[in-house]
Amino acid sequence: MAIAPYIQRLRARVGHDLLVLPSVAVLPRDPGGRLLLVRLVDTGQWATIGGAVEPDESPQEAAGRETEEEAGVRVALGPILGVLGGPDYRITYPNGDETAYVTCVFEATVIGGTPRADGEETSEVGWFDADRVHDLEMGRLTRALLRAVL
Repeated sequence: MAIAPYIQRLRARVGHDLLVLPSVAVLPRDPGGRLLLVRLVDTGQWATIGGAVEPDESPQEAAGRETEEEAGVRVALGPILGVLGGPDYRITYPNGDETAYVTCVFEATVIGGTPRADGEETSEVGWFDADRVHDLEMGRLTRALLRAVL
C-alpha cells in the first residue's frame, strides 16, 4: 500500500511517530474464481489492490478509487470478507515512517475496464487461482490478509 499525499503531509506534523490508518483491500474475482492482484513498483512483490482511506471518504469509495487507480478497472463491491489489523498489518517504510493499518477487505467483481498496471504504484496485474496465490512473492501484510480471508 502506497503512502497517499495526505499521509505525507501528516508526517510533516508528526514525524516518524506510528500512524494508525484505516485502509481497504479489494479482491476482484473473475467468473472462474481467480483473484486479480497487482505487482507493486516499490517492492516488486504481488499484493492485493488497496490503500488508505482518505479524509471524508467511505471505505467503499476508497475501494472503488484504489481499484481504478491501481488496476484500471471498475468493480461492484461484494460482501466484506473481514476487518483486519494487528502486528502483521504494521509496516515500516524505507524512510522510517511506521504505519499500522486496519484494513476492510472487500470481495468484488470487475464490471468495467481492462486490467492494467498504472506504472506509478503498480507494474503488473495478474489473475491467479486462489490456491496458487500463497506461492507468490508478497509482503507480510498481503500474506496475512490472504491467509485470513481465503
